[in-house]
Amino acid sequence: MPQPELVIFDCDGVLADSEIIAARVEADLLTKAGFSITPEELAETYAGLTFKDIMLRIEQEAAIPFQATLLDKVERLVDQRLAREVRAIDGAREAVAAVKGKRCVCSNSGTARVELTLTRAGLLPFFPGAVFSVADLPDGRPKPAPDIFLHAAKTMAADARATFVIEDSVHGIAGARAAGMRVIGFTGGSHSHPGHADLLTEAGAETVIRRWADFPAVIAALSEWSDGA
Repeated sequence: MPQPELVIFDCDGVLADSEIIAARVEADLLTKAGFSITPEELAETYAGLTFKDIMLRIEQEAAIPFQATLLDKVERLVDQRLAREVRAIDGAREAVAAVKGKRCVCSNSGTARVELTLTRAGLLPFFPGAVFSVADLPDGRPKPAPDIFLHAAKTMAADARATFVIEDSVHGIAGARAAGMRVIGFTGGSHSHPGHADLLTEAGAETVIRRWADFPAVIAALSEWSDGA
């Protein structure tokens, strides 16, 4: 089938069903710290952001100061839960294997967490030397900044315009689009919610899939459309 130069996968909520695990931990700690929020509300409102950015936004919007120690506590508890509970999303392994060209992972999460998650999900061997974290960047600007995507494309020697990104968040899609890449939205994670696909489309996804089984045909069709455009 036609293949792009590079396919970039987000990790949390795309390859691994980890977004909901993190949301449960984060929502519990935020609620105990004085800002009542459910995991579903957190996932819907702040998906794709680092917990540090979530805290900063809540502090600005709700005027609730958080202790800096909350960051370390969240990191520790999320890592513990992921190590015990995280699984690959159904069909992710087959979808990744269907990409015969270059492929990589780009995430806002730290390198150690991404590798832990991918290892637990049985997916790390598909990405030798091709796991990119915002922590790899000199200035550390997370999505929705395009930096991590541009860094990955440069490292993988791929043209950003011939690169596809698979993302489950508005912020991730915004970053990929700002990098000049084409984007497929994904709503197959447990944190997905009514209206999720519409939000991803409005953010710039060319199409949205819910099942990984649809991925090979979709990326082939979009690649054909690009070739003929």
